Amino acid sequence: MTIGSTVKPADRTENIKYAVRDIVVLAKEVAKTGKEMLYLNIGDPNQFDFETPPHIVEAIYSALKRNMNSYSPSSGIPEAVGAIEREAHRKGIENILDLFVTTGASEAIEICLTALANQGDNVLTPSPGYPLYQAVLAKLQVVENPYYLDESHGWQPDLADIESKINGRTRAIVLINPNNPTGSVCNVETMRGLIKLAKQHNLVLFCDEIYDKLIIDDKPHTSLASLDKEVSAITFNGISKSYLGPGLRIGWGIVSGERSRMKDYIEAVNKILRARLCASHPMQWAIKPALEGDQSHLKVVREKLRRRRDMTTDMLNAIPGISCVRPEGAFYAFPRVEIENDDEHFVKELIKATGVVVVPGNGFGQVPGTRHFRVVFLPPEETLRKAYTNIGAFLEKYVADYAGVK
Repeated sequence: MTIGSTVKPADRTENIKYAVRDIVVLAKEVAKTGKEMLYLNIGDPNQFDFETPPHIVEAIYSALKRNMNSYSPSSGIPEAVGAIEREAHRKGIENILDLFVTTGASEAIEICLTALANQGDNVLTPSPGYPLYQAVLAKLQVVENPYYLDESHGWQPDLADIESKINGRTRAIVLINPNNPTGSVCNVETMRGLIKLAKQHNLVLFCDEIYDKLIIDDKPHTSLASLDKEVSAITFNGISKSYLGPGLRIGWGIVSGERSRMKDYIEAVNKILRARLCASHPMQWAIKPALEGDQSHLKVVREKLRRRRDMTTDMLNAIPGISCVRPEGAFYAFPRVEIENDDEHFVKELIKATGVVVVPGNGFGQVPGTRHFRVVFLPPEETLRKAYTNIGAFLEKYVADYAGVK
């Protein structure tokens, strides 16, 4: 290399995208013009009128005062691991083979994908689905194998579509339940179908259940792994969403199934866990009080989300050219917009014209030919009302300005 040559990045970074954060680059430029910005793009409750429960904060503060700043065991401190195991049993998950604490559920997901799939293998991911999976698989040079959620049936996974896409290099099926970005909750019948496919083809089920306690209408949540103690499954969760601590960066994975099938994979996961040392030691002390302490904040959170969900679906469905399936969980909606242009163009023009920041549907995956955008309904009702009013007025003008333009 000669002096002055550019440093060439690794090929594995070429296809890494993360729509939720990527759209912020444009939003920052628009904000510099002085326009009022209405952010409906990031699923961070603590940026709005939600706070981490005080007993969780106190547990972390107490750990810091007790100098709990050493390295912890790679899989987590015993107090945290024990609380996670008890929570798993309460949810009906049996045949637990391993538990580990990570820097957010995202690290657990990345570690488990890294330990499972080789370059050229593929993993079935929901479409629409959380873009973390796309980014991690791209980095690993593992093929993303998207399966479609059925918008006409409440965004349920399409089992026939999944089965048709399984091949000799498929390693896992990802289920996000409740789903990000649609807010759908997978029904038990569909989950049993996923279990049948996983067992038939010796696949691992990645069960992303980070929003499990945010079922808006107080319906029970069923963990996929609780329905079959033999299926190979990893259940991911954490304290970022239900316990309002996204910046604490604490999550975990629960491995269940038959030990004879999973033992080598579990050891591979633990090799990576040991190599990266541990999750934040003082933050791990938040896990037990979160899972076993006062849960009263959840009722307050769900009441706020119910009001904001109802406003979201009512106002969006009242806009000509937009239809929105009613979310059942989490704090996202994924409205469909009838436009001729792609949804990324629509969202960028929306941000520039109105300051309303949403995320284009193509960043989450969608059935070809359809166009969507994701909204986060965490902000207070006044903000949501203003944002949806702006979207309605903008869409009418957008359709007129870009009719016949693609």
